[in-house]
Parts: sequence; structure tokens; C-alpha cells
Amino acid sequence: MANNIKLAQKFVPMLDEVYKLASLTAKLDGNPDLVREGANANELVIPMLDMQGLGDYSRNDGYVHGDVTLTNETVKCNYDRGRMFTVDTMDNMETAGIAFGRLAGEFVRTKVVPELDAFRFACYAGKDGISKVSTGATLADGTAVLQALRVAVDKMDEDEVPDTDRHLFITPTLYGMIRDLDTTKSKEVLAAFSSVTKVPQSRFYTAIELKSGKTGQEAGGYAKASGAADINFLIVHKPALIQFEKHVAPKIIDAAVNQNGDGYKFGYRNVGIADAYKNKLAGIYLHHKATA
Repeated sequence: MANNIKLAQKFVPMLDEVYKLASLTAKLDGNPDLVREGANANELVIPMLDMQGLGDYSRNDGYVHGDVTLTNETVKCNYDRGRMFTVDTMDNMETAGIAFGRLAGEFVRTKVVPELDAFRFACYAGKDGISKVSTGATLADGTAVLQALRVAVDKMDEDEVPDTDRHLFITPTLYGMIRDLDTTKSKEVLAAFSSVTKVPQSRFYTAIELKSGKTGQEAGGYAKASGAADINFLIVHKPALIQFEKHVAPKIIDAAVNQNGDGYKFGYRNVGIADAYKNKLAGIYLHHKATA
């Protein structure tokens, strides 16, 4: 059991660091203090505030009475994924522990993080009621990209979305087109966002299919869904999102206590939610290509 504790102390902090360095959407994680556990294991309870507007003031009667309501809305986690690996004791000994160490880090960096990013982007892009282009379009040059961004920003401004905490996610190709212009206008447009993040097209679709990892889909992971479109860019106002990790559980089982074989086991499970508040859908703007 001592070895198991030693392994956990050595590898689990590394897993947390890998996620923070590699994830493109970690900056959108909500404040965990704003939610509490739901009645069921896959639920979160989020406070929703509503109030009435101004009324006429009377010099005789004074203020018109107003109501403010704070309700708790229960939302269900829509992401629950996991995988368990075994590394034979001899393989690990012969590689001086590199086999197990590399497995843990590489799995999170190359499998977990890309899928989680792709899932989140697809959830926000597929949400009914968000702002988006009426039809898909391919942006041919930097000028076209800038124009599309200006339309998006104007739309969000008209919808009274606060101009603070807006984050731009854009493909490296389109970002490069803007940078190539190297003009005052292009710099001003990019500077208007709280952050600009380049997203590889392989993580940037309007919908994805999560593979089960079972018969016929043993490789697991995700793929672009049938009928989905490539995303050009996505602008999100962070307070519009419901993005929380309810349960992230890296598990390390020492070979000495593995009852199924002589090997170290590494398991990983991630339960969370990627959604948007129903009264803040204007805080998401999607621009995508035409569906193939």
C-alpha cells in the first residue's frame, strides 16, 4: 500500500499540470463556489437571479414595490468519460518506470484534453438560440475574417453583452490571415478580446461523436459528427457558460494490490458539464463553414 501512495504523490500532481498547460478551454471553467452538489451524483445546482424593472415613483406613495427572486436550477452533467490501462510490472521495471509515467501524462495530454475541448466547443456551437451566421461561409483572406469579426462584435454589442470577459477562439489559419494584415485595424479588433486562443480544426466542430470504446469503437475518443460543420471562430462571454468539472479522478493501483494481474493500473474518469445559461445565449457567437 505504501508504494501506491508513493505513486499517487508522484504522478497525480503531474496530471493536473498537464491539463492546465494543454487545455484550450480551461480558462472558461466556472467558479465552483457558485454551484453546489445536486441531489443526484450527476447533478449540479446553480443559483438563478431574476428581478423586476423600474416603475413610476409617486411623491405621495413613494416606490412601487418590486420583487426579486433567487431560484436554484438543477442541471445535469452531460460529460462522463473514462478509461483504465494496465502496464505490466516487468515492462515498467525494464524501462525504469518510464512506461507508467509516460502513459499517465501522454494520455491526459493527447487524449483527454483534445476530446474535452472538442466536446465543449461542440456543445456551445450546437446550443439553440445563440447568435451565429445564417449560412456557413469560407473566409478567404484576412479582410474577410476581420469583417466577420466586426459583424460578430456588433451583434453582441447590440444585444448588450458586456465587452469585458469576451474570449475569441479561432483557427490558426484564420488567425494567421489577420496577423498577416499587420494593420492598426486588425490589432484593434484582436485587442478588444480578453483573450485570443488558436484552436486546431481537429478540435473545432459544431458537433462531435463520442466513441464508446466498446465493440466496433475500441479506439474510443471522438470524431466529427455526420452533418457537422467546421468552426471558423467562436466568441464566448465567459459568464454565459455553465462549465464545471464535478469529478476528475485519476486512479493509480499498485501492482501489489492488483488482483487481476501483475501490473500497475492507471484509471481516469472525468464528469462535468458544458452548457449555457438560457438567459445569456447572446453571449455566444458562432461562425462556421458550410456543411460538407
